[in-house]
Amino acid sequence: MNSSSPLSSPAADRIPKKPLASRSVKRLFDIVGAFLGLVVLFVPFLVISIAIVIDSPGASPIFVQKRLGKNGKPFRLLKFRSMIPHADEMVDALKDQNEMDGPAFKIKRDPRVTRVGMFLRKTSLDETPQLWNILLGSMSFVGPRPPIPREVEQYTEEQMIRLAVTPGLTCYWQIQPRRNDLTFDQWVELDRKYIREQSVGTDLRIIFHTALAVLRLEGI
Repeated sequence: MNSSSPLSSPAADRIPKKPLASRSVKRLFDIVGAFLGLVVLFVPFLVISIAIVIDSPGASPIFVQKRLGKNGKPFRLLKFRSMIPHADEMVDALKDQNEMDGPAFKIKRDPRVTRVGMFLRKTSLDETPQLWNILLGSMSFVGPRPPIPREVEQYTEEQMIRLAVTPGLTCYWQIQPRRNDLTFDQWVELDRKYIREQSVGTDLRIIFHTALAVLRLEGI
């Protein structure tokens, strides 16, 4: 990882400080929205968990992964399991199939994805346990997606700006058509755009377009 922390890098130094009131409203929205979401989705969560256990016997329906949040602080990100057990250990063997440039890793037809996992990813339901991360404050509804430590180890100083704000469940990159065709630098530029423009209005607009993307089954 670059030796500079996000807050000490020249890129992060140019981030405008948001008013306390704006940050408070954003956090209140996160708390209320995440709590209501967890209540409404309680029964669907049970159904999904049972389906995962049937499809992958012996595996936990919840997948816990170390991610890096604001200022590079590590936290435990929650997802519904969409891959076979020990999928992380297969990354090196699949590197030649990576369809993203830069430090990001993504395969459209990932052989590690299970049958139930394919449905969860297509509908974006695999990400919904992150409502708990939002409630705890390690994530927000909107912000740069939280990266895996091994990806951050490859970041340039400019790319470290992604760690200067609280990561989110969705972001500008998530709502782009054919987002996986974008380069990693374009992804970072979209995160930089959000950091400049972040506000309650911007968050609501991104959430609205995210909902449309989910309805169009653009989760993979």
